[in-house]
Amino acid sequence: MHWLWVIIVGLVVGVIAKMLKPGKDPGGFIITISLGIAGSFLSTYVGEKLGWWGETGLVHFLGSIAGAIVLLLIYHLLTRRSTT
Repeated sequence: MHWLWVIIVGLVVGVIAKMLKPGKDPGGFIITISLGIAGSFLSTYVGEKLGWWGETGLVHFLGSIAGAIVLLLIYHLLTRRSTT
């Protein structure tokens, strides 16, 4: 059940990351949502393994947003280089 919440939080985080980093995305809204889910998974795994936060809480949610934004920035850097 914990990982189902990670996916749901990832959907919300993807939307928030898109609002925080506006602009034209090469992949569109679906890629942004997917990166939000991936960021949520990544920050959940790393944060829990390093003992930064538990399974739930505000810090976990903020970490998921940060993970999604980092993945979104990496995605933009990779797609910008490949199109030029």
